[in-house]
Amino acid sequence: MQMHVHYLRNKIVFLAVFVAFCAWLQIFKDNFIFWQASLISEPWRLWTAHWVHVGWTHYFLNMLAFICLPFIFPRVSVWNFVSILLVLPPLISLSFYYFLPDIEAYAGLSGVLHGAYAAVACVHLLYKKERSFAALVLILIYAKMFWENTIGSEGTAQLIGSPVLVEAHLLGVIWGIVVANLYIIGNYWLDQ
Repeated sequence: MQMHVHYLRNKIVFLAVFVAFCAWLQIFKDNFIFWQASLISEPWRLWTAHWVHVGWTHYFLNMLAFICLPFIFPRVSVWNFVSILLVLPPLISLSFYYFLPDIEAYAGLSGVLHGAYAAVACVHLLYKKERSFAALVLILIYAKMFWENTIGSEGTAQLIGSPVLVEAHLLGVIWGIVVANLYIIGNYWLDQ
């Protein structure tokens, strides 16, 4: 029980620090968003573009979704979250830069969130007790992406005051699944 309380406290502290850090970045967001023209000369934007948002409503919605993740999947450690927040942003940003050069600017955690939920759900498919729930989360992610790419995301765009870059969600899911598989393979080889 003591270990569970310590584990939970660590997650809460981590979430509070990350949410506060993103709020601080939000104050100076123009210095941190993805600008394609200056990405290589200002490489911190590979990460920070995903930690700032187009506005405060966008910020609060993404932070709420991020805060829910460790409680939906309680097996995930703080180290797992830190890894996701360090690995997925540059993968998504570099994918924009090299494969979608028409994207000139981007801000928001939603691509990383989609990737984080997909990655964590993929890993949880390995656990018998969590398998059904993890599969449901993956189905919901795919359904949401299908909805966004066919019917649209006008309601969300109106809510946050900016167009939704559904490509970020797709890239997040793709990279999240890749990262999850690398994590699974790495753990398999370490256990051998």
